[in-house]
Amino acid sequence: MGVALTRSAQWTAAGYGTRTLEITPLNEAILKEIIMFVESFIYKHPQEAKYVFVEPLEWKTNLDPSAFESGYIVSETTVKSEEVDKDGQPLLSVSVPHIKVRSFGQLSRLLLIAKDTKLKEAQACIEANRDPVTKILGLDYNTKKEDTSVVNILDKITKDEDPESEIKMKLGMLLKQLDLHLLNHSLKHISLEICLKPTIVKNDIELLKHFSGKGEQTVLESIDYTSDYEFSNGCRAPPWRQIHGEICYVLVKPHDVETLCITCSAEGVFLNGGKTDDEGEINYERKSEIYKDLVTFLKEKSAKFSENMSKQDVRFSGEWKKKEALKEAPKKEEAAALQKALPASGKSVLEKNQINFGKSQMTKRLEPSLNWKATVDFKKHKSLLRDTQEEKHGGRLERSGPPVSHRRAQLVRKSAEKIEEIISGSSSESEEDEEPPDHRQEANVDLPSEYWQIQKLVKYLKGGNQIATVIALCSMKDFNLAQETCQLAIRDVGGLEVLINLLDTDEVKCKIGSLKILKEISHNPQIRRNIVDLGGLPIMVNILDSPHKSLKCLAAETIANVAKFRRARRAVRRHGGITKLVALLDCAQNSGELAQSSLCDARDVEVARCGALALWSCSKSYMNKEAIRKAGGIPLLAGLLKTSHENVLIPVVGTLQECASEESYRAAIKAERIIENLVKNLSSENEQLQEHCAMAIYQCAEDEETRDLVRLHGGLKPLASLLNNTDNKERLAAVTGAIWKCSISKENVTKFREYKAIETLVGLLTDQPEEVLVNVVGALGECCQEYENRVLVRKCGGIQPLVNLLVGINQALLVNVTKAVGACAVEPESMMIIDRLDGVRLLWSLLKNPHPHVKASAAWALCPCIQNAKDAGEMVRSFVGGLELVVNLLKSDNKEVLASVCAAITNIAKDQENLAVITDHGVVPLLSKLANTLLLDMVGSPDEELQEAAAGCISNIRRLALAIEKARYT
Repeated sequence: MGVALTRSAQWTAAGYGTRTLEITPLNEAILKEIIMFVESFIYKHPQEAKYVFVEPLEWKTNLDPSAFESGYIVSETTVKSEEVDKDGQPLLSVSVPHIKVRSFGQLSRLLLIAKDTKLKEAQACIEANRDPVTKILGLDYNTKKEDTSVVNILDKITKDEDPESEIKMKLGMLLKQLDLHLLNHSLKHISLEICLKPTIVKNDIELLKHFSGKGEQTVLESIDYTSDYEFSNGCRAPPWRQIHGEICYVLVKPHDVETLCITCSAEGVFLNGGKTDDEGEINYERKSEIYKDLVTFLKEKSAKFSENMSKQDVRFSGEWKKKEALKEAPKKEEAAALQKALPASGKSVLEKNQINFGKSQMTKRLEPSLNWKATVDFKKHKSLLRDTQEEKHGGRLERSGPPVSHRRAQLVRKSAEKIEEIISGSSSESEEDEEPPDHRQEANVDLPSEYWQIQKLVKYLKGGNQIATVIALCSMKDFNLAQETCQLAIRDVGGLEVLINLLDTDEVKCKIGSLKILKEISHNPQIRRNIVDLGGLPIMVNILDSPHKSLKCLAAETIANVAKFRRARRAVRRHGGITKLVALLDCAQNSGELAQSSLCDARDVEVARCGALALWSCSKSYMNKEAIRKAGGIPLLAGLLKTSHENVLIPVVGTLQECASEESYRAAIKAERIIENLVKNLSSENEQLQEHCAMAIYQCAEDEETRDLVRLHGGLKPLASLLNNTDNKERLAAVTGAIWKCSISKENVTKFREYKAIETLVGLLTDQPEEVLVNVVGALGECCQEYENRVLVRKCGGIQPLVNLLVGINQALLVNVTKAVGACAVEPESMMIIDRLDGVRLLWSLLKNPHPHVKASAAWALCPCIQNAKDAGEMVRSFVGGLELVVNLLKSDNKEVLASVCAAITNIAKDQENLAVITDHGVVPLLSKLANTLLLDMVGSPDEELQEAAAGCISNIRRLALAIEKARYT
């Protein structure tokens, strides 16, 4: 067993003591053979199973103590076997997570207990006990020594005076037999290994594509690569997977099974874990057996594929036979080489050759390539696309990341990215969701001279020494890098790879020059996606640990530009960037006293600013918001709010604004007394700072205590004042949003009336963008809950513009405007204006709106309209089909709609003629069913608002039922 594990098993390249078994078919086969040997040991060799090891086998187990039952003494964190040695020590003991086992009998029982996790337990045991035979039999049987022949083992055992020497001898022989068996098994496994090549895989896929489509006779519906970029060695897998022999990944849709995500590797073809839900990338773990090629795999997985393959014409069969011949040739050559390598006799020589052959096979991997073939034809400019890896950097380490993902991969990625879109509470999370087309300069386009000059500079970057590289970087920085032509000139000739490689050197000047250029050109959406695809973000994240403050700043600013889309934000988080960016906010030991700028070096302030900029971009993702909070970001952001540096305040408040969409943040913002500083900065002369402070207040003011804090710290007056400045629409939207949310509290409404804000809001009901209108109408809807404000809105001429907004299509605006109109309708004089402007009919028509919130809000608004109409009964009957419409809404599944419609019907039913009509429409059984549903919800719901709504609805149902009953007898 020792020799096989040392020479045949495949270990990672880490140093001794930390090496682990690679996840390979050969290792899995070896582990399974060892498990079979140990599992059956207790039955086949009961005497030897009781033998106590010289030293226990120790490792970290994944088993819970509760998994051990009879035969063990179990507590919450420990396990001891009832079986003990002659000194009374247990033969198995667990102190979570450490386990010690001292006999084969206990090893056998342990594997039975492990069940589905036995493979992991066996792997952990072997990794932690690299020479298990020595621990079992003693130092004399060290398998790492050269003299490990069977004769030598017998000699040692016969000289041993131990009374258990006979058992020890038999055990030694069994372990030696297992070792030879594992070596032979490894040889068989290796000799059967498939060595697929990229060209063979590509030919298979192209041929399958030719015979795929929607028809019933096609072999597949579709087959596509997950990446359209092909490296110079023919692989499409990223470089870090090519070293494992992987060639490409394909998405195959057979006619009769779900889409399969398949890995094609040198070892063969197998099913992988597919696209991950949370990250949208390939789960490389193997999920099936390995098959010799795609066709064999698909025949096994799809009956329809197998059937249609047999129906295809002779051309298909002929093409496939040619390809099969290409595959068989290398296998025959390898077999012939194996025969020559094995001598006719001599077990030790045979064993040595077996091991050498295995090692040669295992080390025979595809050379990974970092260069890809562009799918765009540059025609006469092809010379500009030479492999960047062939260009030598003086004293620099070549490094790059994965290839640029392209159009087909984009479609696959979008489905996985929907998860983060759903859980994100930020409206800005959808920014740049769509991957833009990869624009490259066409050969026939007249390009400016700068384009060619920059491309020459990139060549100097590739081939020059350190001095030439710095000069080339400085020269490149002198160009107008904000111009797209200059940006794409760098990208088109492979300059991005070079710039990213420079970040991985030890030369600070080269890093600074590279980052200065990357910072400028990363404003381009195509460039930032290329930076992510080339693996630039992990390198930039590592630079955040640099002792050089200028490097930290440049890396953080570039991250801020790149992290404008989901994939980039995920990459920053996954590589530990959030924690490092939060650490940048702690710009000095006295960061809490940052208001006194003398205590903080200007460079430290700049580091904090750049860190906040990057966090602002990253905070558009829900998971990143959580990461910022867990990394201790809120207290540091709160400390930075005390600074007088506006260029620091803007990204700090911007980050808080994004994060405040989450309830956990809002609680922390209150605890850190951040509202006070947000209110203070509303009076700043910087419009952008005012906008973000107002937006942060808008997010936080969902909470009643926060609304009170805004008032107590004097925030309502500056908000009301900012309403008068209407040129900056982004700031106006933020200010009106903050006023809307603050108006939910009555005390704040009183203050807004005092500051003449209601009249100003009425004046904003026309000629404003929808995002402003939604907030203005929302604020008026809250203000009009009070009589004085309803009168004020009417006298200011606010009823007509509100009614005019009932014809829009924006759902959020319709919800708010129906609430505002309904609030105004409570006042009889306002109701007369609403009726005259045909507002009731418009509200009635909104009951047909597909959005349930709009329906519910319209139904609530109709209640005061019906109550205050001069002749409500006649008004309702005048709407053709109106009563049928409102009765049918009782069949809705939305509880909010049901509650509001029930209230509306109660008001309609006050008219005897209407009551008769709705009774004829079978309202009673609907109401009975609704009452039962609402009672269940009311009793079982922890939500007090739902309880109140359900109770109010039941009250309306009761009154309506009594009215129907009364009408029946009169």
